[in-house]
Amino acid sequence: MKLSNVWFTALSESKEGQMITVSGREELTEFVQSGKFKERAEITWKYEADKLGMPSEEVAGRMEEIQAVLQKAMEKDKLSILTGVYTGGGEKVWVFYTRTVRVFGERLNEALASFELLPISIYTEVDPEWEEYLDMLEMKEWAVE
Repeated sequence: MKLSNVWFTALSESKEGQMITVSGREELTEFVQSGKFKERAEITWKYEADKLGMPSEEVAGRMEEIQAVLQKAMEKDKLSILTGVYTGGGEKVWVFYTRTVRVFGERLNEALASFELLPISIYTEVDPEWEEYLDMLEMKEWAVE
C-alpha cells in the first residue's frame, strides 16, 4: 500500500458560526479496504481563538511543528495514518486511523517527549468502517482551490 500525500482543503463552520478549515487526505482507498486500521485516534489541541476562531501565528506555528513530528513518527512504518486535520472554533484536531491504539499511545509519548507539556487531549474509538473519514471526504465537494 502506497501512502499518498494528496490533500484537499475545505471550509466549514462551527456551531457558533466560526470558520473551520478542513484538510483531508485523498487516495486512501487501499488503506480503508485493507481492514488493518480499525481504530481511530483524535488528538485535540484547544487554544485561545481570535475573533474568527483561529489560533495566533505563534500557536499555529507550534501546531505545524507538532503535526510534522507526529505524522513522521506515526506513518514511518504505517502504524497509523493521518487522514484529516480540522482547525477552527478554538481547537485543532488531528485524526489518525491506527492498527493499534496501545502502540499509537506509546509512540505519541515518544514523539512528544522532547516538547513541553502540550494542551492536548486524546479520544479513541473503534471505527473499522472509517465512518469519520468518509464523512470528512464528502466535504471535498466544497474544496477551496
